[in-house]
Amino acid sequence: MPAARDSLLEDIEDIVSAEDLKPHDRQFVRKSIVPKVRKRNLQKNVQADDDPPSDSIIPGIQKIWIRTWGCSHNNSDGEYMAGQLAAYGYKITENSTEADLWLLNSCTVKSPAEDHFRNSIKKAQEENKKVVLAGCVPQAQPRQDYLKGLSIIGVQQIDRVVEVVEETIKGHSVRLLGQKKDNGKRLGGARLDLPKIRKNPLIEIISINTGCLNSCTYCKTKHARGDLASYPVEELVDRAKQSFQEGVCEIWLTSEDTGAYGRDIGTDLPTLLWKLVEVIPEGAMLRLGMTNPPYILEHLEEMAKILNHPRVYAFLHIPVQSASDSVLMDMKREYCVADFKRVVDFLKEK
Repeated sequence: MPAARDSLLEDIEDIVSAEDLKPHDRQFVRKSIVPKVRKRNLQKNVQADDDPPSDSIIPGIQKIWIRTWGCSHNNSDGEYMAGQLAAYGYKITENSTEADLWLLNSCTVKSPAEDHFRNSIKKAQEENKKVVLAGCVPQAQPRQDYLKGLSIIGVQQIDRVVEVVEETIKGHSVRLLGQKKDNGKRLGGARLDLPKIRKNPLIEIISINTGCLNSCTYCKTKHARGDLASYPVEELVDRAKQSFQEGVCEIWLTSEDTGAYGRDIGTDLPTLLWKLVEVIPEGAMLRLGMTNPPYILEHLEEMAKILNHPRVYAFLHIPVQSASDSVLMDMKREYCVADFKRVVDFLKEK
């Protein structure tokens, strides 16, 4: 044991001999080392990039079939969604069979349209297609049994359609049903300058507001589009200018009630129309969509002047609904037969 103890080093420095490199010398030698470059198998790496694993999914390359039911507003939303998807790289196809995903943009005004929508969902599932739902049906009633587990894009969230499609293709279920707001105030919807694929390249459909001021007893659209929210005049004029620059020769103004436009933002429909008339080029035309009688009554004189303008169609869509005052009252339409007659007679005369 004593011999063993005597053989132990008294200090760690004892293991360094006089011939060993000093720390300074080690550092100098380290600096003079030239790293050796490994040769890579470039061909193998190229193949790995070109051929991703069989279970990987690359968004932005799939084919998408879009089906829209309903009003001009809904058709405009469908054109915006198609434009954004195409801009991202997806191919919009007219052939539902070859499509990887179906985007179904629904309407809730009439039962037949809603039935077609439901049947299309069933058919897509039978053909193992990915499905994204849009429009007023899922917005108003997202908890319907036949919508369970399916992705939904809300009527005010169409600017995020690429996100929803991408996640759906990956196998996820996404639901975006919120409202667009600015400092707590509800906005008209997604931006108007988004990319768009028009069904008719010569016609631009512009939604001037969403929602309405009524609470009709029979209407499900109110539950989807909500209360009135108008786009600012400047944004609508800019969109019209952009459309004319892109070769459009007709502007269609649409909403759930064009006559109510601007009441939430301190303006009105005639003010917007006169601003739009200023930017309509020679040979182009403006067409006004549906207005309910109550909100057009106070603008009849100005509306008559605008509808007489050479670049504005002398056209106005005014729903009758019923020729019975008691029925109109039960429907909560907020006008009577005499109001309807006054609007029609005045505009026809002028």
